[in-house]
Amino acid sequence: MTFDTDALDSDDAPNGLPAHIAIIMDGNGRWAAERGLPRRDGHRQGVESVRRCVRGAIELGISNLTLFSFSSENWSRPKQEIRDLMDLLKRFIRTDLADLHKHGVRIRIIGERKGVEGEIIKLIEDAVSLTSGNDGLCLTVAFNYGSRNEIAGAARRMAELVRDGQMAPHEITPETLAEHLDTAGLPDPDLLIRTSGEKRLSNFLLWQCAYAELVFVDVFWPDFTKEVLEEAITQFRHRERRFGGLDQRSIG
Repeated sequence: MTFDTDALDSDDAPNGLPAHIAIIMDGNGRWAAERGLPRRDGHRQGVESVRRCVRGAIELGISNLTLFSFSSENWSRPKQEIRDLMDLLKRFIRTDLADLHKHGVRIRIIGERKGVEGEIIKLIEDAVSLTSGNDGLCLTVAFNYGSRNEIAGAARRMAELVRDGQMAPHEITPETLAEHLDTAGLPDPDLLIRTSGEKRLSNFLLWQCAYAELVFVDVFWPDFTKEVLEEAITQFRHRERRFGGLDQRSIG
């Protein structure tokens, strides 16, 4: 695979850099299986890819990066694998938080807290609090996250407001629903990337990605590099974004 990194500066690309990139980090287990390694080694190498991806996003001037780290459905995985994943999360926060803070990264965590061990919740809250005043890359980590639960929760909160007389039914609009999602205050993703060649959203940012450009890459997540990120951005920049309208090239 070759990468046209010069295209990031191409004058004939219709789009600029995406303001918000979301990534489904897929393929750690298959990467390990191809090498005869335990799945935990794939997850460990996946953490290195997270570091490369965040550095790349900062270097490229991306404003918002959202990573799907652990879904609410992942609890059905083997207990040892879940323990390995939780240990990696704790280690990542403890090891990388200071460096992220130094580079002005603001951390947000979306997803449910229910069922998550107290030590992880405290680490998450400390990371969010420490970096809350930063104005660099906004790194959102979707942890224990499921989009359908998120949308249902937003609908439930609005229903409670209507019940309590704080909102009228006619005030429920796409805009007000978005304000009650976990991602309130963030722009919708312009670009969604999924690694490993799989082509599905897997209950990730279903509402927010209504008009995102989707790029599916064949590399497993542990092999993700800045060059892969650049190639995905190049694809994004050369697409015609219509948001439900007509292709401008077909008019006239």
